[in-house]
Amino acid sequence: MKGDLIVSHEEMSAARLPLAYRDTCSHLLVPLNKCRYDTFYMPWKCEDERHSYEKCQYVEFKKRVAKMEELRATKVDGRSGLN
Repeated sequence: MKGDLIVSHEEMSAARLPLAYRDTCSHLLVPLNKCRYDTFYMPWKCEDERHSYEKCQYVEFKKRVAKMEELRATKVDGRSGLN
């Protein structure tokens, strides 16, 4: 995994995070899921935690898009080079 993990693999396992969600934003997902569980998944609860997590996901997405654009700019034919 790239980036610094703030939450250890053991903590993610203890929080029962699926493998697909164990990324650089998992340090925000653990308290969000705990809040959701504690409040019976009420949609109007845990708004601050959810917003923080979604913002983190968005920032990570923007970083991936910027990296892809950088890769495309270095290629002559405009392809990403991943295919």
